[in-house]
Amino acid sequence: MIKGGTQVMQATPELALHRFGLGARPGERARLGDPAGWLAGQIARQRDPDGYDALPRAADIIRAAPDRGELRGDAMARRDFAAEIRDGARKAVAVRMRAAFVSDTPFHERLVWFWSNHFSINAGSKLRVAPFAFDYERSAIRPHVTGRFADMLLASARHPAMLLFLDNATSAGPNSRAGRRREQGLNENYAREVMELHTLGAGSGYTQADIVELAKILTGWTVRPKEYLDGDDAFVFAPNRHEPGAKTVLGRTYDEGEQAGIDALTALARHPATAKRLARKLAAHFTADTPDDGLAARLEGVWRDTDGDLGAVAKALVAHQAAWAPALAKARDPIQFVTAAVRAVAGERASGLDDAAQLRLLGALRLLGQVPFMAPTPQGWPDDTAAWFGPDQVVERVEWALALAGRVPVQADPAAMAADLLGSLLSAETHTAIARAPSPQEGLAMLIASPEFMRR
Repeated sequence: MIKGGTQVMQATPELALHRFGLGARPGERARLGDPAGWLAGQIARQRDPDGYDALPRAADIIRAAPDRGELRGDAMARRDFAAEIRDGARKAVAVRMRAAFVSDTPFHERLVWFWSNHFSINAGSKLRVAPFAFDYERSAIRPHVTGRFADMLLASARHPAMLLFLDNATSAGPNSRAGRRREQGLNENYAREVMELHTLGAGSGYTQADIVELAKILTGWTVRPKEYLDGDDAFVFAPNRHEPGAKTVLGRTYDEGEQAGIDALTALARHPATAKRLARKLAAHFTADTPDDGLAARLEGVWRDTDGDLGAVAKALVAHQAAWAPALAKARDPIQFVTAAVRAVAGERASGLDDAAQLRLLGALRLLGQVPFMAPTPQGWPDDTAAWFGPDQVVERVEWALALAGRVPVQADPAAMAADLLGSLLSAETHTAIARAPSPQEGLAMLIASPEFMRR
């Protein structure tokens, strides 16, 4: 038990699996010993899931891309290239989802998904972004989810997906050699979003002048051209694009050069406003839209004391009594909902899903309104319950649950399945409704579409 003041919260296996993980698999709840210890044990850096190594990395994608001259004036070649990109994106999403279906470290996966959404890119926004979306999460986000936030911020800023998505790859200082020669202008998109979304947050005291100065500091941060690839490094600092002279952001002056960008982003990562905002955002994601103030304050304190050690922050999260409140206050978003359903129904057999099943599941995500790497804005997918629990959305989930239950063999009594998967989270009303269902398929659908299953 986890104590706090006069309250005693029970760290139960069902909450560990349901709130912090990706949903229970058959028999998993009974096998779980120490729930908080099980979660804490996942915080260490994990190896990439099976199947990840088969997908290309950023430099490989650049090498394999056709030269621009090959596509210019050839409509058929452009269509073929676009189709190849879309096919590759579908395969990457399937690999990502399959890894979640069978993961033995679901809390770690949830942390990856949280930070990937925080540093969101939209693979559908530009054809040039789409091929890099999967590698962006694998290479820029995943290695740092239990490391330093500043390292993740820098990795995100340097990855081709982010450089292209928010246009920093084409930003040139007006007084740089490239800017004077080509009349290319300064692009403020990334500088604005890194302050408003990735670090400080709106209303934290920065000004439009700070955004412009940061944009100047980051000129020259771009994607290495194919002909100049150096090993696996797809990022390059191009001095001919960099705005010369000193710049000032939030009262601090930076010299010119690549190091100025590193220093400026590191300062934003270490700013107290960043710690306060992101600690609260993390607490809200895992517990409630309006999180417990004590929990948010605890995470903020750990963040500041450890210089943004996200592993230490995650440990503080699962050790805090407020994180184990029994009320299911958050909605599972569609990706979490579909993942939990597959884990519940297929269990260990989920690794054997064929391509047709994977395509159906991708179709389900489209139907339910959330496809990986396709958030509609740089803000990422919404994380509040209201965004996912409108009347039409609930109906769509019920219809999908019925369709899923009709396609799979029901190998256990649905009422017993509900008790196994949900434990003390299962209400008597829901259990009775499932037990009285006219058929096993309808009982399974009732389980998947139950309030307890759709919330966490």
